[in-house]
Amino acid sequence: MPCLLSIVVPVYNEEQTLPRFLEGIRAALQPVTQDYEIIFAADPCGDGTIDLIRQEHARDPRIKLLLFSRRFGQPAATLGGLAYSSGQAAVVIDCDLQDPPRLIAEMVRLWREGYKVVVPQRRSRQGETLLKRIISYAGYWAINRIATVPIPRNTGDFRLMDRRVVEEIVRLKESHGFLRGLTSVVGFKSILLPFDRDARAAGQGKYNRLTGSLRIGFNGIIAFSDALLSLMVVAGLAMSLLALLAVPVVAYLKAKGLYMFAQGLATTCILMLFLGGIQLMSMGVLGAYIGRIYDEAKRRPKFIVEESLGLSEPVQRLSETGTERPRGPHAALPEDGRDF
Repeated sequence: MPCLLSIVVPVYNEEQTLPRFLEGIRAALQPVTQDYEIIFAADPCGDGTIDLIRQEHARDPRIKLLLFSRRFGQPAATLGGLAYSSGQAAVVIDCDLQDPPRLIAEMVRLWREGYKVVVPQRRSRQGETLLKRIISYAGYWAINRIATVPIPRNTGDFRLMDRRVVEEIVRLKESHGFLRGLTSVVGFKSILLPFDRDARAAGQGKYNRLTGSLRIGFNGIIAFSDALLSLMVVAGLAMSLLALLAVPVVAYLKAKGLYMFAQGLATTCILMLFLGGIQLMSMGVLGAYIGRIYDEAKRRPKFIVEESLGLSEPVQRLSETGTERPRGPHAALPEDGRDF
């Protein structure tokens, strides 16, 4: 049944933080509404996370589970939760309490004022290493320099989206779900909500470690800009020019008797290093774009649901969303075949 607010929570091995998260989210939703659902979109976990969610669902049907057949990653888990959500608005939030649930009340207030997207923006980032902060800053700088759509700096997937926005994001055909970029692609009236980000409540992050942040950032650059293809041409011209400039330098050294290398060695090294380097870089960039085309051409589902608790089939047709019908003994049957 549709509800006012859907809370979408991608989880992976969060047994330590899950009880505290539920306590915090329930307290935050108490003054806002009791007409909500909390959808845990989970990759298969190696701890007791899934069992905890099942136990909570037995006590409170508003706690729901979407369990995938394998590890698809946080972006796919987030899109899966949105596809199965039924709320008039949906909030995406992590389970580690770095994104404070207390902000939901203010996000809902702004939504009721007419904003279709409310995006909390971090003023400070507690509990993160200097290296990760540097990578985050550099990533947002690069994306906003070359991306075709604006992506606000110091934001994450934590956001509130109106039902219309959720529908449009789910309808997109892209296999690589960079939510920050996809939200900008669909547009609609949005607002930033500054906040101070806390450290993790317990344990270590399982999704967005350093390599995960790099992968998500690179995905955002490739998915929302073709500027790297133009950069390859510029870099190739620059390297060729630099190699040409080395020719008079070598000639001058030879004329002054300062040339200390075997005949032709310097020229060969210069050409090999510069041209070889730019060729390898260009091949890598081309490979990234061709790989993206290959992934899109295969049209594989963004995620495959092994088990669902308390959820019906997405109201949008599965052929449109790129999802696969839930299977297994706990898979819920669709209520009807209506579209949005």
